[in-house]
Amino acid sequence: MNWSQQYDPLHSPVLSTVIALVPIAVLLGALASHRIRAHWAAVGGLAMAILVAVFAIGMPPGLALRAAAFGAAYGLFPLGWIIVNTIFLYQLAVDSGTFATVQRSLASLSSDRRIQLVLVAFSFGAFFEGAAGFGTPVAVTAAFLVGLGFAPLEAAVYSLIANTAPVAFGALGTPLIALQGVTGLDLHALSAMVGKQLPFFSVLVPFWLIAAYAGIRKMFEIWPALATAGLAFAIPQFLVSNYHGPWLVDIIAAVVSMGALALLLRYWQPPGTPVATRPASTPASRAAVWRAWLPWLILSVLVFAWGTPQVKGWLNAISAPQIRIAGLHEMILRTPPVVAVPKPEPAVFSLNWLSASGTAIAIAGWLSGFLLGLPGRHIGRRYIETFSRVGTSLLTISAMLALGYVTRYSGTDAILGLAFAHTGMFYPFFGTLLGWLGVALTGSDTSSNVLFGG
Repeated sequence: MNWSQQYDPLHSPVLSTVIALVPIAVLLGALASHRIRAHWAAVGGLAMAILVAVFAIGMPPGLALRAAAFGAAYGLFPLGWIIVNTIFLYQLAVDSGTFATVQRSLASLSSDRRIQLVLVAFSFGAFFEGAAGFGTPVAVTAAFLVGLGFAPLEAAVYSLIANTAPVAFGALGTPLIALQGVTGLDLHALSAMVGKQLPFFSVLVPFWLIAAYAGIRKMFEIWPALATAGLAFAIPQFLVSNYHGPWLVDIIAAVVSMGALALLLRYWQPPGTPVATRPASTPASRAAVWRAWLPWLILSVLVFAWGTPQVKGWLNAISAPQIRIAGLHEMILRTPPVVAVPKPEPAVFSLNWLSASGTAIAIAGWLSGFLLGLPGRHIGRRYIETFSRVGTSLLTISAMLALGYVTRYSGTDAILGLAFAHTGMFYPFFGTLLGWLGVALTGSDTSSNVLFGG
């Protein structure tokens, strides 16, 4: 027997909205306290979401638990699968010593601190946002900037400012893949819309970054570099997001931005005496630089191929079982005014292990490890260690996705959506505030999308 969602279970729009907010308030309150670790905060929010769904909204307990399990599974695959293999690839680059060469090759392009800040925090940071996400780009670029002589606090602050441009697409499109999971919206349509909105801001971020660091006058002194970095990032960001998908947006845009800025710096340098920086080490040979970038080139090529309809369709035909979640699939009805006519909610888990982006990253990692000369035993040991290393992150993501799925299938997302829709002309303010709040307290665009996407 189907269960129909109720959008005013307490017979008071205000009280129903308040009760729907309780799981989110518990999660965000726990995170804001700084006394509860993120994964336990996510588990607590999930537990409260199930209690609200069952006892306040009237959702049958079996449906609530199945929805949570469905969300947790989606958190592990495909999202967790992407994270594990990306961290694996990054660790192999560190182990082989090639990542240090990548750092030196970027730093050697200019001795001007402002140029270094744009190149490292904006362009290179965007590359790591697209490849790894989840805090990795800020950690890597901040450490890089400290190595160039920036104070630790300012290095972290400027890395965070620069990360504004690429974060919406995140690690190989993970924020949008998660958003699709909790909304059911078409992934390519989401990618295209974000790709239409974000490039305008991507052009502005380098200017904002240098204005914050050196002031308006010093910013205008290097405007050619800022315009080159911003436009070379924004244009590919639009093209890839609209004509390919969300997976490689940041990686391709970052590579183009770095390449364009490097080309500019061969013929132009900032006027005046550059700000002093630490002396550069002996430059690496061209062969060493190519070898250092090899893992990331392999990653880009494989993920791009995996994202094409032809390859994805072929791989899905081989290995994409569609698993209908028994006892949940089409057992819940969305009803007016959320939909025009009652509509059963599907619950189908796609175990497309071969066509998943994470599988392409895993192949890139193993292939890169062998090409970089690492022993097979070392690569295998590092791969196993990676699962342990990201264990708490996987628990957090699974609990967050489980919370998001309980919210979706119980209808609490619709209760909140109706409440925000009634703010009318003030919705842009409340919608923006919601996004700020979600990212500030969860620390993740993916988690914020899961919480508030529905």
